[in-house]
Amino acid sequence: MTDPGQRLRSSLADQAASTGADFDSPIAMEAMRATRVLHAADQEPFPAPGRIRVISVANQKGGVGKTTSTVNLGVALSLYGLRTLVIDLDPQGNASTALGVPHNVGTPSIYDALVGDSSLSEVVHPTTASPLLSCVPATIDLAGAEIELVSVVAREYRLRRSIEAYLHSLPADQQPHYVLIDCPPSLGLLTLNALVAGDEVLIPIQCEYYALEGLGQLLNNIDLVRQHLNPGIAVRTILLTMYDGRTKLADQVAEEVRNHFGDLVLDAVIPRNVRVSEAPGYGQSVITYDPGSRGSTSYVEAAREVAQRGVHLTPVAPPAPPARPAASLDRLAFADTDAATVPVAHPSRPEERA
Repeated sequence: MTDPGQRLRSSLADQAASTGADFDSPIAMEAMRATRVLHAADQEPFPAPGRIRVISVANQKGGVGKTTSTVNLGVALSLYGLRTLVIDLDPQGNASTALGVPHNVGTPSIYDALVGDSSLSEVVHPTTASPLLSCVPATIDLAGAEIELVSVVAREYRLRRSIEAYLHSLPADQQPHYVLIDCPPSLGLLTLNALVAGDEVLIPIQCEYYALEGLGQLLNNIDLVRQHLNPGIAVRTILLTMYDGRTKLADQVAEEVRNHFGDLVLDAVIPRNVRVSEAPGYGQSVITYDPGSRGSTSYVEAAREVAQRGVHLTPVAPPAPPARPAASLDRLAFADTDAATVPVAHPSRPEERA
């Protein structure tokens, strides 16, 4: 596997050769990295996607970097010229915290759009990271949303319809290029809403053994969503996070993931970096908190790859909901004891056998 540090050194060496500058010392290299990130507006912008990309960042395992990746990819895309909307769908509200957006009780939030009658445009907040980056925060009220939505008709489509209405309400030159949805660490109704709303899934995978456990369950649930609720959803991006180059285990996990998922895995790898963990405490992403850190430049590289992969996407009409009656979903049993998880067929019921 290509070492991200080696790629960065090669890039800086090429730039040094062209400018005649010397970036051999670590301090000079960090200063150079920080300059490139801080002056992103003066550099070539990332290419715009062929269509609006709604990406659900999902993994039912906690602590793998879902929120961190959502926030930093969103900041990087916006700093390099792409309009981006981050939707915080985790009741903990960590993405809102990292973007410096208030999410105390009473703040207009995604809860009001999912459970209430608010439109998404009424709960979108600007961020200080970039004028092109906005955020829909999550409040603690969202913790009860799964229970409140159980009896709602077409509950799986609440977020999708909110996003579609929001996009149609905006002029073409103000619509976001990217909508990033930060999912909670579960396979409940909130994550289900995100999978139905999106057209692609980005899965962050921690470079440790336990991160691989349960991944099959996530992929199986995404396949169920594609069969029953959203034919257009697919896993299109895998991001390796918390890579520790000092351990063989990280290399083994990364190699196994690349062998299994192939081109879906981004070349950019997010290393373990204390700056990444410190940044949310200051209400910032690592890109604005410490632009010269390895964590910052790695996320910029990852965002660049994500943007480049979206260039050749062709505009498509959003897939319509399945044409069968909504009541047919009631004939499906849930995969486990959580009443809000993705439904799967229950073969033991007489009506199913019939």
